[in-house]
Amino acid sequence: MILLIPTAVIFVASFEGGSTVSFPPDSLSLYWYSQIPYQTEFIDAFVRSIQVATISTLVGIPVGTLASYGMIKYDIRWRNPLQIYLLLPFMIPLVVSGIIFTTIFGQLQIYGDTWTIGLALTIINLPFMLWSVNSRVNAIDKETENAAKNLGAEELQTFVYVTFPKLLPGIITGALIMFTLGLNEFVVSLLITTRDTVTLPVMLYTAIRSDISPLIAAIASIYILIAIVAVLAVDKVASLEDFLKS
Repeated sequence: MILLIPTAVIFVASFEGGSTVSFPPDSLSLYWYSQIPYQTEFIDAFVRSIQVATISTLVGIPVGTLASYGMIKYDIRWRNPLQIYLLLPFMIPLVVSGIIFTTIFGQLQIYGDTWTIGLALTIINLPFMLWSVNSRVNAIDKETENAAKNLGAEELQTFVYVTFPKLLPGIITGALIMFTLGLNEFVVSLLITTRDTVTLPVMLYTAIRSDISPLIAAIASIYILIAIVAVLAVDKVASLEDFLKS
């Protein structure tokens, strides 16, 4: 519960009726929430956040699903080193990852493009997709797949009609987690975005460096609510407790 205190403070402060943030608010008002639709820079940044999170998720789904299924299903040489390699983005500090992406994208002259930001977020968040799908792959009854093959189903047919439906909850869970993390990612985005491709977390950080206003608190509160809805969606599709145990 202690971890929720900063979030609760921001949420309550967003209802401040004056022009300066205070806690508790001197007066309660929805004025700053009504001003959000007129903040075009923040809305554009939010749209870009949605775009990079979507790119990250769409790339992560096939890569994470096929990698997870292939490494467990088939006898792949150097499987353990490959698994460690795929999990490296989770082990490397985000600021180091950001510097690496900045260097690589700069050398390739693709620095600051929206799709490159999405690709970077795919790489650093891919381990969550791998873990999510792995939990479903390990739960598949191999006898079901064998029964399908014995009835004449080919390898691809078995995967599409038998295996994939069993993997789907894990895929959806991993996709929602990747989307949520991509939507809220700050450290790497701070290093690889430009003025034209800045995402909302980076813009919020830039804004509070000069002035902490109730408007910023209101925008942050909306952003927090969107993240909460995404987490609840994950828990609805597949229990978070089961996912964390996997």
